[in-house]
Amino acid sequence: MTSTAEQMARAFDELSGDYDDAHHDAIAAELTDWLAPEEGERVADVACGTGAVALAVARRRKAAGRGVPVLAVDLSAGMVAAGRARMERAGLAGAIDWRVGPAVPLPVHDGGLDLALCASSLHFLGSAAPADWLRAVRPGGRVGFSLPVASGFRPGGVFAELVASDLVLPEDAEGAVRLAEAAGLTAAAARLLRLGTRTVVLVRAEVPGGPADR
Repeated sequence: MTSTAEQMARAFDELSGDYDDAHHDAIAAELTDWLAPEEGERVADVACGTGAVALAVARRRKAAGRGVPVLAVDLSAGMVAAGRARMERAGLAGAIDWRVGPAVPLPVHDGGLDLALCASSLHFLGSAAPADWLRAVRPGGRVGFSLPVASGFRPGGVFAELVASDLVLPEDAEGAVRLAEAAGLTAAAARLLRLGTRTVVLVRAEVPGGPADR
C-alpha cells in the first residue's frame, strides 16, 4: 500500500467503532433500490465501509430466497470486521464475500461484474475508480454511486486531506451526470437525496458496449 492508502486505512480503522451507520445505510438503501440488483447478478460493494450496500443487496436476496454472495472490498480491516459483525447480527452469514484490500482495482477479472455500487466513498477514491469500473463491469453492465454535494461538504481533520483531488464534486444532479459521462459511462441519470441537513447525489449509469450502444 502507498502511504496515502495506509493513512486512509488507519483513519477508517479508528472510525470503525463510531461510524454513522444509519446515515450510510439510508444512502445505500436508496441507491440499491434505484439500481435494483437482480438475484443472479455479480455485484460489488466498492470501498464498502461497514457494508451498507452489501447488506442492502443481501437483504433483498434473502427476501427473494436466493442469490450469489456480494463482493465487499475495503482498505480498512476495522470497517470490514464491523461489517462482518453486522452481517452476523442480521442473519445473513455467507451472503457477503468480505475482502480487506484496495477497492481500486477491484479484485475481479475484466468484465467479472454485472453491477458495481459505491456509496459514500467515491470522493475518497477519485477518478481511478470509474475508470476501473469500465474494466471490471461487463459491457452493458451498470454502476451506481453517491457523492456529497459540493456546497454542503465539509470534511474535518485527516479526512479533509484524504479527499481525492482529481474528482470535482457536483453541485446538482446535472453536474453528476456530466461527471459520469466524462468518466466514459453512458445512459447516466442522477437525483438528489436529502437526509436531515445533508444532501447527496445518487447516480446510475451503464458501461458502454451493451446492446443499446450497438
